[in-house]
Amino acid sequence: MPGTPATPATTRRQVLAGGAAALGAVALGTAWSPEARAETTTRASRVVEPFTLGVASGEPFHSSVVLWTRLAPDPLAEDGLGGMPDRAVEVEWQVSEDEDFARLAASGTVETGPRDAHAVHVEARGLRPGAQYFYRFRADGEISPVGRTRTATPPGQRLDRFAFAFASCQNYTHGHYTAQAHLAQEDLDLVAFLGDYIYEGPEQGTVGRGHLPRVEVRSLAEYRIRHAQYKSDTDLQAAHAAFPWAVVFDDHELENNWADDQSDGEVISPEDFLRRRAQAFKAYYEHMPLRRSQLPTGPDMRLHRRLTFGNLVDMHLLDTRQYRDKQDQAQRENPDRTLLGAEQKQWLFEGLSSSRARWNVLAQQVFFSQRDFAAGEARRFSDDSWDNYVVERDEVRDRLARVRNGVVITGDVHANYVNDVKADFDDPASATVATELVGTSFSSGGDGAEQNPGDAVQLSENPHIRFINRRRGYVRNVVTPTEWTADYRVVDYVSEPGAPIRDRARFVVEDGVAGVRAEG
Repeated sequence: MPGTPATPATTRRQVLAGGAAALGAVALGTAWSPEARAETTTRASRVVEPFTLGVASGEPFHSSVVLWTRLAPDPLAEDGLGGMPDRAVEVEWQVSEDEDFARLAASGTVETGPRDAHAVHVEARGLRPGAQYFYRFRADGEISPVGRTRTATPPGQRLDRFAFAFASCQNYTHGHYTAQAHLAQEDLDLVAFLGDYIYEGPEQGTVGRGHLPRVEVRSLAEYRIRHAQYKSDTDLQAAHAAFPWAVVFDDHELENNWADDQSDGEVISPEDFLRRRAQAFKAYYEHMPLRRSQLPTGPDMRLHRRLTFGNLVDMHLLDTRQYRDKQDQAQRENPDRTLLGAEQKQWLFEGLSSSRARWNVLAQQVFFSQRDFAAGEARRFSDDSWDNYVVERDEVRDRLARVRNGVVITGDVHANYVNDVKADFDDPASATVATELVGTSFSSGGDGAEQNPGDAVQLSENPHIRFINRRRGYVRNVVTPTEWTADYRVVDYVSEPGAPIRDRARFVVEDGVAGVRAEG
């Protein structure tokens, strides 16, 4: 707080997280131009083109939003520091009601430095609810691209329309970010990204987009470089600059199929794995538009949280990695096993019980509904899904059944699904109590297909699965008080740039009626 003494460490954390959002630190109405440079900055010490990773916003509240950038003139520098000098840098920021920044709504100055890879997180406050804004940054006289963002409608206030997309899984080596380019052209209030923002492996792929560094990333520098490589894609930058995002991680931001303090890919002690987890979480936070409340402490990061949009939508963002018991097919029906952890599960159940929203959304990573892959009497389930935690899954399902309009949105599996969530998955005649919408990948898995040969078995063995498609893209949703419309938007290829986008399918959930109907 201004005028309040603080230790240097506290001051730094407050500033980096936007605690210096003291409005007026840059005079309102001050014009920025490329020629306007700080008088104290010499030409020799200026940072050239620091905004190579673009800008982003996220976590919209009714009066505030997070603004993000990272200064990185050489984003793939081997030390992971983006080519920045070993010194603190002041970064100015502005939020405006118009794109030419003639009417500033908020502004300030923050400081960032090498300890945080020169990342910037500003929690811009004092904004009008349900309003569109534009934002930008300036460092060493250089001006960033302009981003567009939007605040939420206050909790409980009438909201007649909320449009958002959800997506996941954007392996850089598997394809071009064509879907992200199309996403940037949508008319949305929010993008929910459900995990696998980066991939940790050494893959080089076949489309000329090989991973850097050419190893499985483990150190902080390596994770920073990998994030910077992904963020350097201009189509991804455009999608970030167009709307606020709400992000959660899955496994590849750290390591494939990890669980709590357990590696799935190598023999390593929990202590050593937690040290790797701390590096991955720090790099993740540095590259995402997250609030100070998500700032990791060592290997721990509270990522489950709730976003509210008027009286229409409560979005409960879940973390299905950090607290889970290790995957074990032999233990799948053990009632003591957990995917959420005790504290997160209590938080979720209390949030569902107290919600007054028309629609309650569980935004999470892994397949929720039962999915039997084996034909006939045999049964086979994925161990990296809620099917490996049956008792807790059914407990969450039963809580969803008690709220108005429960909808689960899911990523991870690189395919589009639509599922009726059943009161008893083994009894097709049992009541449908909620809906699960599963989105395909942005690029992971390459071009994809309409369906795989095994999908016919899935549809036969799981009558609650209403739709499967394996093209790439995202799910666009328009939510109103009377219905939820989900458009499955797909591109036919990502191995080359330029694919057009099309609506592959449309499903509607009616207010008060669990389950979906297909349209078109």
